[in-house]
Amino acid sequence: MKFQSLYDEIGPDRIQELVEAFYPKVYRDPVLRPLFEGDMSEIMRKQYMFLTQFLGGPPLYSEEFGPPAMKARHLPFEITPERARCWLSCMKEAFEETGLNDLPEGEVFYTRLTQVAAIMINSEEDTLHS
Repeated sequence: MKFQSLYDEIGPDRIQELVEAFYPKVYRDPVLRPLFEGDMSEIMRKQYMFLTQFLGGPPLYSEEFGPPAMKARHLPFEITPERARCWLSCMKEAFEETGLNDLPEGEVFYTRLTQVAAIMINSEEDTLHS
């Protein structure tokens, strides 16, 4: 029996749907918006590539940008616990919108993203509003 990765279970179309549902929410969120400057389509393209690789699909992100090293790549940005919570809230809404929350593999995927969000925190809460 061939092992099925989360990528195999979820598929590229569902990942694209998730990215397309997620980023408009992020850009509307007043806590997250300051972190996202530049072309949303390019940010979405990178997120699709990262999530594809993150879920066990082709290493699209690494092929173009090198190892993901997401914590290091996000160090220039102030990621507070509040921002991590807002990011996860937007992601949860996108999961609901795309139906990923109804799939067992979607639950595993979201749990992994909560772990990533926790790892990304690099700043204390109280610096956000100072």
